[in-house]
Amino acid sequence: MRILVINGPNLNMLGKREPAHYGTDTLESIERALAEKGRALGCEPIFFQSNHEGGIIDFIQEKAGVSDGILINPGALTHYGYSLHDALVDSGLPVVEVHLSDINTREEWRKISVISDIAIKQISGLKSKSYLLGLEALVEHIRSQKK
Repeated sequence: MRILVINGPNLNMLGKREPAHYGTDTLESIERALAEKGRALGCEPIFFQSNHEGGIIDFIQEKAGVSDGILINPGALTHYGYSLHDALVDSGLPVVEVHLSDINTREEWRKISVISDIAIKQISGLKSKSYLLGLEALVEHIRSQKK
């Protein structure tokens, strides 16, 4: 089972960027933890990060046909990435949306997600643990759909 793990704009700055909101883990340390969790769950995470919406869309279009699901932290694209939304829909894959901070308790504009209506689950506010729980939920969903 292959899972696309996608990170949007500015997530390459984790560990340096507003640790009160996002924690002190780097993107690399989150990816290492997800790779380990993936082995335990019997899945292969495929990692991608871009600060450009078009790059993320190209990655989804390229990899969707050989993947089973998408775990995504869209970053700021959460709030206005309509073309990302459409690419996720077009992929035909189940999507879990994750956020390090609790987007529902922050600025008003952060409470809006254009991804949540197509995600099977949204997990936020648990720092890097959001990713691990998201991967578990996605793998469980995929396995339940194959029965």
